Amino acid sequence: MIVERLELRDVRNYREVVFELAPGVTAILGDNGQGKTNLAEALGYLATLESFRGATTDALVRVGAEQAVIRAQLKVDDREVLIEAELNRTGRQRVLVNRQRLTRIRDLLGVVRVSVFAPDDLAMIKEGPAVRRRFLDDTLVALAVKHDATRLELDRVVRQRNTLLKQVGGQGRTSLDESSALTLEVWDAKLSEVGERLGHARAVLVAHLAPLVAQAYEDLAGQPVPVELRYEPAWRASGLAAALRAARQDDLRRQVTSVGPHRDDLDLVLAGMPARTHASQGEQRTLALSLRLAAHRLITDRTGTAPLLILDDVLSELDPGRATALLEQLPPGQVMITSASPLPPDAHPDHVIRLCQGAVVP
Repeated sequence: MIVERLELRDVRNYREVVFELAPGVTAILGDNGQGKTNLAEALGYLATLESFRGATTDALVRVGAEQAVIRAQLKVDDREVLIEAELNRTGRQRVLVNRQRLTRIRDLLGVVRVSVFAPDDLAMIKEGPAVRRRFLDDTLVALAVKHDATRLELDRVVRQRNTLLKQVGGQGRTSLDESSALTLEVWDAKLSEVGERLGHARAVLVAHLAPLVAQAYEDLAGQPVPVELRYEPAWRASGLAAALRAARQDDLRRQVTSVGPHRDDLDLVLAGMPARTHASQGEQRTLALSLRLAAHRLITDRTGTAPLLILDDVLSELDPGRATALLEQLPPGQVMITSASPLPPDAHPDHVIRLCQGAVVP
């Protein structure tokens, strides 16, 4: 997949700008606050219809405007694809593919694939389990769109089960009448089915990712370092149905579903120690980048098409040795590197785009 042209209108700090893009490595240079990350965000938005910065849709609309437009011309498997996304300050979205409006916005998933590494990805190592669950599930969706339906179904079932637990628990009961017990059994069965499915998909994904992460870390660090990824939720040993039965009294008391994929974690272990608490800042950043590169390579291998790889301000966060190693190990396909600092001497991008105040400059 190659993004050939990107047009932005009233997106963040851009009034109206056109980027002519090409295969290979493109360096996007400019001082801080000139729009480099905004450009990366717009490209990432086309893949997921969400901001990788966690911003709401209306935040992408330029201050003073009511609507923003992101328009991209892509080549996907020798086909020309035009994608247009209209973002309104009310939060509504309208997406067209080859001038045809999508009736379901989620149908865009899989049409565009983008891998983004940004400084905030350090959260994958340092913060709580939700960030790592999101990484796993986003990678699953990039591999096969069917996983998005599984993720949405899990969220729906957990919400419904929690609602029932609050209704019963709110009455001060820790035992159920016949009607409530039957209803809870229904939700337990639904949660067990979808939860087992997602848990299995995550476990298979981690098994495939683990050697790729270890190799990426070794390439960046310049030496072999034991790296482990462990997805071992306790409920998978006995099955989710049994785990839900065992936790029922506690769930009724707490009025929340305490076990299942929505509570799982991905343990990241570096040199035998938890990376979250024992790795240095540089090691944590290298591990986060290794996770992104491994996912990118797996998606490329499985789909047969390399996603657009965006490295947003990553070189300034790495020591010179690891920055050079990254540049030497860039995967094939289209790569965009943003930087507010001069590129290292070993960097030889195929194309350079310079930005100033939301505009392309010579």
